[in-house]
Amino acid sequence: MTRRSRGLLTVLVFVYAFLYVPIISVMVYSFNDSRLVTLWGGWSLRWYRSLLENNAILDAAILSLQIAVVSATLAVIFGTLVAMALNRLGRFKGRTLLAGMVTAPLVMPEIITGISLLFLFISLSEWIGWPGVRGATTITVAHVTFSMAYVAVVVRSRLSGMDQSLEEAAMDLGGRPLTVFFDITVPAIMPAMVAGWLLSFTLSLDDVVIASFVSGPGATTLPMLIFSKVRLGVTPDINALATIIILFVAAGVVAAALLNRRRVA
Repeated sequence: MTRRSRGLLTVLVFVYAFLYVPIISVMVYSFNDSRLVTLWGGWSLRWYRSLLENNAILDAAILSLQIAVVSATLAVIFGTLVAMALNRLGRFKGRTLLAGMVTAPLVMPEIITGISLLFLFISLSEWIGWPGVRGATTITVAHVTFSMAYVAVVVRSRLSGMDQSLEEAAMDLGGRPLTVFFDITVPAIMPAMVAGWLLSFTLSLDDVVIASFVSGPGATTLPMLIFSKVRLGVTPDINALATIIILFVAAGVVAAALLNRRRVA
């Protein structure tokens, strides 16, 4: 290896160590028997048992998963429709405005989005009486609002590279537009839709800023709960929770890699 290659390898190792060593330390200290996070007291599973007995954390996790699944599904539906409109309808009136509205959530600071949605829900509550109480529904609406922008970008890029001759041939053979869409277009863009769903699911499950603005009493998501606990000091049960999340994500990445390898083979 040349000197330059060794230098690049050293930098690469340092960067990945800086990223993964703290994660590994969190996983190791989740098995710590001591109540103090930084003081090792031996191996134990007490904090995992404590975590399973903590109803607040379990309820927050279930709520976060429900919101993430619903918001990701709705974001894929609306995002795909927006992508189809921008890619297939040509130059229609308001196209530039729609494209700008799709791009805006991607670069808008989350705190601005959260404040804007909070004002919107307050105004709607005064005008039409909905939402009566901010909670899981308002969080879901907020997550759909910014997640569909990511889905639209991903699906639109797939539509741009798609061969439209298949759709044209199907229509020439008598296929109706709706039938062609579900039988030809959807299977072709399905990988992009799945990618958009996974991205939306991750963004929803990870969000704490926007959810803090649009949530209400009795609607605490898992990121909000973790953030509130960390502000008072990291406790071993948070390490246990973080370890479970890390293992869940790692299992998903490994499964996706194995499926991709099997598909290529």
